[in-house]
Amino acid sequence: MIDWKSIKELHASKSLEKIIGNWYGLDVLYVDNQGRVQFVQEADYAFKSPFFKLQMSHSFGRDWLEADVEKVFEAFQASSESSIEFNAFFPGTFGYAHKVIVDGEFSGAVFAYPYFKETSTSEDLEKVVHKMVECGISEVDAKSAVQKVKKFSGQYYAEMKDLIGTVADEVGTFHEEISKRESRIMDLNSELGNKYRYHNIIGKSKRMQQVYHLLSKVANSESTIMIQGENGTGKEMVAKAIHYNSPRKDAVFIAVNCSAFNDNLLDSELFGHVKGAFTGAIKDKKGFFEVANGGTLFLDEIGDTSPSMQVKLLRILQEGTFMPVGATSPRKVNVRVVCATNKNLKEMIAKGEFREDLYYRINVINVALPALRERPEDIPVLMDFFIQKRCEEAGQPLKTFSKKCLEKMLDHTWPGNVRELQNEVERLVVLAGDDKTITPDMLSARILESSEGHSGSHSSSGGSFLKGVNTNGSLKDALEELEILMIREGLKRCGFNKSKLAKELGISRAGLIMKVDKYGLDKRALKRAAGE
Repeated sequence: MIDWKSIKELHASKSLEKIIGNWYGLDVLYVDNQGRVQFVQEADYAFKSPFFKLQMSHSFGRDWLEADVEKVFEAFQASSESSIEFNAFFPGTFGYAHKVIVDGEFSGAVFAYPYFKETSTSEDLEKVVHKMVECGISEVDAKSAVQKVKKFSGQYYAEMKDLIGTVADEVGTFHEEISKRESRIMDLNSELGNKYRYHNIIGKSKRMQQVYHLLSKVANSESTIMIQGENGTGKEMVAKAIHYNSPRKDAVFIAVNCSAFNDNLLDSELFGHVKGAFTGAIKDKKGFFEVANGGTLFLDEIGDTSPSMQVKLLRILQEGTFMPVGATSPRKVNVRVVCATNKNLKEMIAKGEFREDLYYRINVINVALPALRERPEDIPVLMDFFIQKRCEEAGQPLKTFSKKCLEKMLDHTWPGNVRELQNEVERLVVLAGDDKTITPDMLSARILESSEGHSGSHSSSGGSFLKGVNTNGSLKDALEELEILMIREGLKRCGFNKSKLAKELGISRAGLIMKVDKYGLDKRALKRAAGE
C-alpha cells in the first residue's frame, strides 16, 4: 500500500504541484486504488482552483468528486490506456487522470481538475454556471469561479498532461524505492536475527557469539546474574534479553540505576515504605522489589551501593524477604535479580568497599561484555544497523558510508562503546542531509583525531628497519615496506599481542588488525612464509 502522505511531502511532488497550480490553476489530487481521495478533506488543504474550492465547500461536493473518480476508475478497468480525460460532474468542465503503476499493478491515480477546452463557448460556460446555481451555489460565486477556470489547447494542453504523468511516475518510483529499502531492512534484520543477534543485541564477533551462547543457557534458569562491562556496552539490553527469553517474560521487568539515588532514597525506592515512616511519607508505597514480584529486577551500577544497602540486598537475595522503611514485619517476594557494574568488584572487596558474601551471591553466573574496541569486526555490522534504523525513522533514502569514512570509524577506540557509535551514526545522518554518501569530513573531531595516530620510536635499533627497505623506489612503496617490516617485527617481539603492539605503534587495535589482514601478517601466514 502506498504511503501517500510521504509521497505528497516529497520535494519533487511539491514542486510539480506548485508548477501545475501556478501555471494551470489546477488542483492535483491523489487517489488510492480503492478510489479514496487523499488530503482534500483536511483543514489545511490549500486549494489551487477557486472553482474546485467552491465545489468542495458544498455539502455534496465530496459526493460529486467521488462520482467522477468512480467513472474514471471504471474507464481504467475497461482500457489499457495509462491516462484518460473525463467529463466532470458539472457538464462542460474537464479533468485529466493518470494511472499510478507499482510493480506492474494499478495502485491509484493522479487527477488534475478542473479546466475547459479551447473549443468551449460562452454558452457552454453559462451552462456550467446554471448547473451550479441549480445545485444551490450562488450565481455570483458561480460566475466568479467559472471565469477563473483556464482553457486548454495545443502545446499548453500537452505540457499539462506531461506534468501530471510525471507526478504519477514519481509516485510509483518513490514507492518502489521505499519497498526496496524496507525489503533490504527486513533482509538485514533477518540476517542479524539468524546470525548476529540475540534479542536486540547485535554482533558477529567470536566474543559476542560466546555471550549469546551463554545467555541462551542461563535465560531459563533462576540464578542471579552479574553483567560486567564498560559504560555503553549494552548491559541493560542484556538484562532485558535474559528476562524476555525466560519463563518470566510475561511479568514485569524493572531497571534501577543504583547510583542515581542517595542511600536513604534508594532504600525507599527498592523496598518501599509505610505511611508515616518519615516526613513526606503520607501513604504506603511499594518498592521496586515488590512491584517486580514474579518478574525481573535489574540493579545497574550495584558497585555504587553503600555497605548498609549491601546488607539488605544480601538478605533479600538469600531469603527472599525484605523490610519496607518504617515497617514492623517482613514481606516476601519472588524476584529474579540481574545485576550490573562497570567497576572491578574484586578490587573493591580487597579495599573493604564491597561485601565478599554479596559478591558471590550476585555473581552466580557472570556475563562479561567486551568493549567495542575489542570486537572491531562488529563495527560495520552495527553501523549498517544504526543507519538503516535512523534513515527509516527519518523517512530518508538509505545512506552509505564511504570507504575512507569506514576506515576512520574502525581506527577510533570508541571509549563510549556502542552507545557512542549509535550517537555518531545518528549525527552523521543528520549532517549528511540530502547526500547519499557519508564522507570523513562529516565525522566528529575526536574520531578524525584518533584515526590520525602518531608514530614514535618503536625499536632501539633505530635505522635497522631501513636495511630491508628499498629506498630507490617511490616514497609510497618505501613507506609501505617499512610499515610491513615494523608490524612483522613488532608482532614477533610482542608475542602477537595486537593490543600491546597497537599501543607501541600509536594506532588503534582495529587499525592494526586491518593492516595485519591487508599484509597477511597473522601467525599462520608468517609460519607458512617461514616454511614451518
